[in-house]
Amino acid sequence: MLFSRTRPLSVVRIVQTQVIQRSFWGWLNAVFNKVDHDRIKTVGPDRAASEWLLRCGASVRYKGFDKWQKDYNHLPTGPLEKFKIEAIDATESCIMFNGFDYLDHLEHVEEIKFERCIYIQDECLERLCRIENLQKSLHRLKIISCGNVTDRGIISLYHLKNLSYLFLSDLPGIEEKEQTLQVLQKALPACEVQADLQ
Repeated sequence: MLFSRTRPLSVVRIVQTQVIQRSFWGWLNAVFNKVDHDRIKTVGPDRAASEWLLRCGASVRYKGFDKWQKDYNHLPTGPLEKFKIEAIDATESCIMFNGFDYLDHLEHVEEIKFERCIYIQDECLERLCRIENLQKSLHRLKIISCGNVTDRGIISLYHLKNLSYLFLSDLPGIEEKEQTLQVLQKALPACEVQADLQ
């Protein structure tokens, strides 16, 4: 009898601890995604975006370089105009809608990968597609295992007219798979669309 009375209290404590931890990480991720417009003006859009992306656990590759930059503490120094972001790998990062202002003035991004990004949702993809520079420069996009993305977010990709390759996989939020893909392929006839959306 004593055991059954103490057990619920320990379960309650575990649940309370998990809620506090989740709240803390959510708060910290929101802080990481807060846009510092003064920083963008001071160091330029590519450096500021690099700092944001790496702070959130993503990695970047610069134009003319083969190596991916993953470590925030080893961001390259030197002339700021030398390091232009060409590719973004946001796998398992905490980037979220709030931080997308950092992408506004990037002119050389050709490739983006969102994989297992718990904060990527339709609003993020819609925001991405409204960025004029990305409409011009983005050629390759992969969206994998992002559970908050629905048909609405995928259909918004039709704004990315220069997209030549789109890979979609493990997106349980997409309910009208056939119809969504047909709309996209009609809007982007030059884009190779590969989908694994069982």
